[in-house]
Amino acid sequence: MSALFKNHTLKQKTEIDIKKRFGKAIRRRRRELDLSQEHLAELSGLHRTYISSIERGQRNPSLENIQNLTKALDISLSAFFANYGVEVED
Repeated sequence: MSALFKNHTLKQKTEIDIKKRFGKAIRRRRRELDLSQEHLAELSGLHRTYISSIERGQRNPSLENIQNLTKALDISLSAFFANYGVEVED
């Protein structure tokens, strides 16, 4: 296996992992606030199915959407990333 292929495969795995970790962190914060996906969608201006796909790690939200989500979850961007283990694998 070439080094280029190994690096590409590792990059794909890392991208998937971060989306799943981010989704778990969003779900954890949402549940702490006792919000439904629908209510979070209303607060953030996003669609409920989009929230669901983020939580399942199937979406790669834009910075604007991440900001909308953290604002709706009543937490700063920096506090969210620092306190919800997004950068740490399970």
